[in-house]
Amino acid sequence: MKFANINLGKDVEIDPSSSINNVKIEDGVKIAKRCSIYGGPENQLEIGAHSYVGMNTILNGFAARLIIGKNVSIAQNVNIMVDSGPNASEAMQKIFPIEKGSVHIENHCWIGANVIIMPNVNLGEYVVVAANSFVNSSFPAFSIIGGNPARLIRSFTEAEKEILLGE
Repeated sequence: MKFANINLGKDVEIDPSSSINNVKIEDGVKIAKRCSIYGGPENQLEIGAHSYVGMNTILNGFAARLIIGKNVSIAQNVNIMVDSGPNASEAMQKIFPIEKGSVHIENHCWIGANVIIMPNVNLGEYVVVAANSFVNSSFPAFSIIGGNPARLIRSFTEAEKEILLGE
C-alpha cells in the first residue's frame, strides 16, 4: 500500500492492524483494531480531536469528503461510505448508478455498532444512531435515530440539552 497525505495530531493512537491513507487526524484520536480509514488524494478524510473509531470499522472517503467531528464515538463494525453502487458492472450501473456524496458527522455524535451510513448524509451535533441502523438520510442536531432505514425515534429533551450544554 502506498501511504500519502497523512497528517496526525498529538497523542493519536492507531492499532498497527489498522490502515490509514489520505487522512487528517486531530489530537487524541483513538483507532482500534482492523480499521480501514481512507480519503482520496483530492478528498482528505478528517477526524476531529478526541474521537474514537471502534474495531473493524470502514471509513471510506475516497470519492467525496468524509468529515468526522470532535468527540465522536464510533462503535465496532461501522461502515461509513461516500460512494456506493455496483462498481464491477457497467451494465448494472445503467440501472443503479454509483451514488457519490459527502458525509459529515458533527461533534459529539454516538454511532452504534454495525451501523451503515450511506453517501449524502449529514448528522448534526449530539446525534445518537442506534446499533444495526441503516442511515440514508440526514438528521438535525439532538436527534436519536435508528432502524432500517433510520428514522427519528425522538429528540433530546430541553433538560437533556441543558445537561449536555452545561446551561
